[in-house]
Amino acid sequence: MKSVNKLVPLAAAAAALAFASPAFATTEIMWWHAMSGQLGREVEKLAADFNASQSEYRVVASYKGNYTETVTAAIFAFRSRSQPAIVQVNEIATATMMAAKGAIYPVFELMRDEQEPFRPAAYLPAVTGYYGDISGNLLSFPFNASTPIVYYNKKMFRDAGLDPEAAPKTWPELGAAAKKLRDRGAACGFTTSWPSWIHVENLSAFHNLPLATKDNGFGGLDAVLVFNNATVVRHVAQLAEWQSSKIFDYSGRAQSAEPRFQNGECGIFIGSSGTRADIKANSKFDVGYGMIPYWPDVAGAPQNTIIGGATLWVLRDRPKAEYKGVAKFFSFLSKPEVQAAWHQNTGYLPITRAAFDLTRAQGFYDRNPGASISIEQITLKPPTANSRGFRLGSFVLVRDVVDDELEQAFAGKKSAQAAMDSAVERGNRLLRQFERASPDR
Repeated sequence: MKSVNKLVPLAAAAAALAFASPAFATTEIMWWHAMSGQLGREVEKLAADFNASQSEYRVVASYKGNYTETVTAAIFAFRSRSQPAIVQVNEIATATMMAAKGAIYPVFELMRDEQEPFRPAAYLPAVTGYYGDISGNLLSFPFNASTPIVYYNKKMFRDAGLDPEAAPKTWPELGAAAKKLRDRGAACGFTTSWPSWIHVENLSAFHNLPLATKDNGFGGLDAVLVFNNATVVRHVAQLAEWQSSKIFDYSGRAQSAEPRFQNGECGIFIGSSGTRADIKANSKFDVGYGMIPYWPDVAGAPQNTIIGGATLWVLRDRPKAEYKGVAKFFSFLSKPEVQAAWHQNTGYLPITRAAFDLTRAQGFYDRNPGASISIEQITLKPPTANSRGFRLGSFVLVRDVVDDELEQAFAGKKSAQAAMDSAVERGNRLLRQFERASPDR
């Protein structure tokens, strides 16, 4: 009987702990993202590192498909009140997210409300300028910012008699190098991912040409697309001509071209700086890097490229406790050592000056030639109204239209001029639909 009595206090203590445990429960924060492969593993590491750094919050990173699929999933989840606290949204959907005012919790307000330190001036201007409102307040949290660069197969360059330590600087030089690769037996000289982003949007910025009126849409929803100019048309026509002899070989939309470079089919690949991790992990040859080419007869070129990638948007109507954790997570992501590691491991731009300075001080750029090209390219010259970026409604749909018309030109079904004229006409119809539906109209 005495032994039983001794167990009573222990049982009472256990019960007390059981009832008390909810007060000390970890608050879970759902983060929906669009990063797969090696990038997905880097995202999971960020969440795990934050979770290990404290015990109050647990960020759960969940892959939801590509950017469009991830945003679509979040929209449907919001309707059923099962939305995540954080969703990763690509840069071209910024205007669309801004229009959903009741659904988003602007990051500058979140950080202010939760009294978490947040200085937009600490972030690279090329990044913050894209995601701020007219007063410079950041609406979403800069996360994976990229810009297109050139990747090339050094072994194939050597075999073709090309300098393996020098990337082509201009489009005529790249065309000549790709022809030599073809003559040597390459299945294709060069290919590209993200056709519209690289060959219309960034081509325009790198040559200081407007994509649209109203400062590329930053000046108002009534912006009009104007990229069917002589330089863009000439560029598309040249790609179509090279396509006929596989000097250039179109490989599809988004990132579908990347495997053709990794497996040695194409000697040159133009793609996002953010694919460097996957390319390094999956290529069995030495990779060279370079800035994207420019047309040397265009005055002022090269200017600077614009960013791609995505930011993290905070959605409303989650429990208040989650928002304090989100703010702390964003502070964690802003730490120089965290940002420097993300930049070094992925190829995405460091979003803060401190992370860039730390990476340089650590000797990373000295040990990894070419790793700084994306930063050098995006800061090549002070951005202009044409090279700051753009903010155009429904641009996910507009980009699909541009890709569709580029495919028509590459297949020889339309002239470059007819394709770009049609892209502008169809794109402007989408912009007007967005303008009419906007609550700010």
